[in-house]
Amino acid sequence: MVEIIPASMPKSFAELEVLVGRVHGFAKKVQVDVVDGRFAKHSWFSPKTWPYKDRSSFDKIVEEEKGLPFWEEITYEFDLMIEHPLEEVMNFVRAGGTQIVIHAGAPGAALGLQKLVDVRQSDDGAFTITTGLALLPDMQPDVLEQFDALYDYVQVMGINRVGRQGEPFAPQSLALIERLRKRYPDITIQVDGGVTMETARRLVQAGANRLVVGHVILAADNPEEAYNALYTEANVGQ
Repeated sequence: MVEIIPASMPKSFAELEVLVGRVHGFAKKVQVDVVDGRFAKHSWFSPKTWPYKDRSSFDKIVEEEKGLPFWEEITYEFDLMIEHPLEEVMNFVRAGGTQIVIHAGAPGAALGLQKLVDVRQSDDGAFTITTGLALLPDMQPDVLEQFDALYDYVQVMGINRVGRQGEPFAPQSLALIERLRKRYPDITIQVDGGVTMETARRLVQAGANRLVVGHVILAADNPEEAYNALYTEANVGQ
């Protein structure tokens, strides 16, 4: 079955609490979009999000002085739209992230993923981590070759301008998903951005297994109803 993952892009820890609270009770996983304001600023304005706008609250979580909202019931995935993931990636693991997405276009992306793989394979087994590699819609499947054995799933961006919610759908993402599915029949393909009631079924038909959804769920009058509607639409014929 196709999984629906609510996504939040909070500016502060307080906002994260509110956003996660809107899906708590029916969603088991939440993606938190993390934007440092540098990763994509060369082409458009990409504002900083938590924790880059609210570092003190994040540091307390990393140091285990407090926890992520509903951390005992929610699995957290961090989508790191940051310039140098190697420098920060372990902080997000220590904060409670069990799924970490690193963007292929980020400087040192392979090193960041390798760090996660090394930690996962360490003898103490302190962290359970799965790794995702994010691709822009205009990238080619060949990009995966330089990240061989470093990722567990691929996240295809369904929008051209990352770092914002509510961006228009990028149709070329469908072709990328189709090519990925053809070349890697068993790979998990997650789509983030541009997922709506109008695009969900097309993305699944192209080969997507998971759909990450932001404002369509979180901005809805009834988030659970919006979540269920998307789940039903995505799983027609599954």
